[in-house]
Amino acid sequence: MRKTMFRVPGIHCSACVMHLEGIEDQLPGVSRVNASYRNQSMEVEYDEQRVTVEQINRAAREIGYEAKPLP
Repeated sequence: MRKTMFRVPGIHCSACVMHLEGIEDQLPGVSRVNASYRNQSMEVEYDEQRVTVEQINRAAREIGYEAKPLP
């Protein structure tokens, strides 16, 4: 399992957090999403053999957010 932190501008409420954390249910290989509107970020734990950072970003874009991985 790999963990990646993403910068996600535009998170402003708990509903935004819930939408982003729903990525866990949408993408096979994602085991945990922890989003924070306070920090404008989300941490994703995933199996890099089953899902890519780009797929995670695409899932975030589909619900209206741009998720950029942090170094």
